[in-house]
Amino acid sequence: MAEVKDTRSLKLKSWIQFTMIVAAIIVIASAFKALRLRLDLTEDKRYTLSTPTHNILKGLTKDVFIQVYLDGEMPIPFKKLKRSVQEMLEEFRIASGKHIDYEFINPADKKNAQEREEQYTTLYKKGLNPVDIQAGDKEGGKSQKMIFPGMLINYNKVEVPLNFLKNNQSLLPEQNILHSMESLEYEMIQTIATISSDTIYKVAFLEGQGELQDVEVGDITYYLSRFFTIDRGSIDGKTGILNNYAAVVVAKPMKEFSESDKLVLDQYIMKGGKVLWLVEEVDVNSDSLINGETVGLYHPVNIEDILFRYGARINPEIIQDIADFMVLRLSVTTGAESRQIVPVPWFYYPLLSPNQNHPITKNLNKVSGEFVNTIDTVGLDPAIKKTILLSTSSYSRTLSPPLVIRLKEAELTPDEKDFNKSGLSAALLLEGVFPSAFKNRMINNIVNDPGFKLKTSSRETKMIVVADGDIIRNEVSRMGNKAIPSSLGQDKYTGQIYGNRDFIINCMNYLVDNNSLMELRSREMKLRVLDKQRIKTERLKWQLINITLPLLIVILAGIIYGFIRKRIYTKC
Repeated sequence: MAEVKDTRSLKLKSWIQFTMIVAAIIVIASAFKALRLRLDLTEDKRYTLSTPTHNILKGLTKDVFIQVYLDGEMPIPFKKLKRSVQEMLEEFRIASGKHIDYEFINPADKKNAQEREEQYTTLYKKGLNPVDIQAGDKEGGKSQKMIFPGMLINYNKVEVPLNFLKNNQSLLPEQNILHSMESLEYEMIQTIATISSDTIYKVAFLEGQGELQDVEVGDITYYLSRFFTIDRGSIDGKTGILNNYAAVVVAKPMKEFSESDKLVLDQYIMKGGKVLWLVEEVDVNSDSLINGETVGLYHPVNIEDILFRYGARINPEIIQDIADFMVLRLSVTTGAESRQIVPVPWFYYPLLSPNQNHPITKNLNKVSGEFVNTIDTVGLDPAIKKTILLSTSSYSRTLSPPLVIRLKEAELTPDEKDFNKSGLSAALLLEGVFPSAFKNRMINNIVNDPGFKLKTSSRETKMIVVADGDIIRNEVSRMGNKAIPSSLGQDKYTGQIYGNRDFIINCMNYLVDNNSLMELRSREMKLRVLDKQRIKTERLKWQLINITLPLLIVILAGIIYGFIRKRIYTKC
C-alpha cells in the first residue's frame, strides 16, 4: 500500500509541476506580449523605424488598408523583397497601434486568362507598373510571368498606388532588390504621411515667360498632385502673390523675366520660399531636326543675375557625352536602294548620373536630358551649401553657340580625344541663407506698393537649379484633337523609363519636407552575396557540416537527456 501511495504522490507531484510550468510559460508569454519587447540585432538596423516614421504612425486617427500585389510563384530575389515588405508592414502595424492592416494578393490567381488580363489592366490603370520575369512552373520548366511589385494604399476613401521596385537596368538584379529594400520605409511612410495629413501643401508652376505648357508637364503634374495641390499662373509683378505656396517650379522659360517678376521671386525666397529652377541659356528647336538640321542660339531669359547672387551660374554651352547617351531611330541607306530604320547614338541627349551620396538622387536611374547646359557654383559665401545632383560621364565635351546641329552627326565616329571633360555638372542644390539680388538697388520704379519693404536676407531655405528644361518635359501624343502626355523619362523607342520622374518628385519632396523623411533615403543595407569561388572549392565540406552536425546535436541531446533522467529517477 505504501508503494501505491508513493506512486500516486509522485504522479500528482509530476502533474502539479507540469501544470505550473505550462502556467508559467503562458504568464511569461503574455507578459512579453504586453511589453512588446522587440530587438533589432542586424548590423544595418534594417528593422528599426526612424523617429519621424514613429511620430507619423502614432498620429494616425483612421485605419490604413494596404493591398500588396507581390504574391504567388516568383524568383527567390522577389521572394526576399516580399519578405522585406511584409516585415516592414508588420513594423508599421505595431508602431501605429494596429491602425494599419494589409494583405498580399496574387494578381495571377484568377480562374481563366481573360479574368487575369482584366486584373492586370485594372492594376495598370490604377498606377501599378508590371514587370516581366522568368518563373518556374509545376513541371520544373521556365515560363514568362507578369508581376506587379507595388501596393495600393487606402485611407479615408482615397487610394494611392506605390511602386516599390527600383528597376535600374545598369545594375544587377540583386542590387535593384537591395535598393528597393533600402527605400521601402521612405516610400511607404511618405505616401501615408501625405494622404493622412490635414495640411496639403501648394506648389505653383509659373506661367507668363513661355514656360512649358500644362500638357508638356502633364505626367509630372499628375504624380505631384498625389502629394501637393498644383496651381499654374502668372505673378504679374504682384508682391506676396506666392506667399501661400510651399514651392515654385520655373519650367523652361523662353521669354525674359521682367524686373518686377524677378523681385517677386526674390522676396518669396527671402521669406523662406523654395524654388525649382529648370532654365537653359541655349535655345535649340528640336522639332527642326525632322528636316535634318537645327541651330543652337544663345538665349538668356534675364534670370542670370539673381541666380548668380544665390550661388549658381548656368553656362551658355551644350553638353555632348559619348559614354552615356540616348539613341535615335534614323532611316539609313544600307545598299544600292535599300533603306532601313536603325538605332544610332545621339550625343546631344546625355544620360546624367545621379549623386549617390545625397537623399534626392540616391539609387535613382540615370536621368535623360536634351541639349543640356552646364552649371557652375559661384561665390564663397559660407552660409550657402552647394551640392551637385546630376553630372555627366568622364567622356564629355561642350559646344558653344551659335552652332548648327545635323542629324548626319549621328553617323560619324567621334574622336575620343575631343571628349576630355569629366563630370560636368547639370543640376545643383543650394541650401542656406541667401542674399537678396535687389540689395543696394533702387526699386521704386519696379514695385508699385508704397508700403513694400525690401527684405535683404533670407530665412534658412533651399533651391534647386537644373540646367535643362527638358528634364521635366514629357512627350505628347495626339489622338484627333486630344493631346495625351506620355510617361516622363520614357524612351519612346525602347520603352525604358529613366529617372526623370523620380528625380523631380524627390526634388519637390526634399524642398517641402517638414518631417525630415528624405533622410530615410540615405539608409544603406549591405549586399551579402555568397562567395561563388568558395562555393566551388568548399562545397562538399559545407554539405557534410549541414547534414552531420544537426544529427550529432540531436544524438548528443538525447544522450544528455537520458543521463539526466536516469540520475533523477535513480535517486527516487
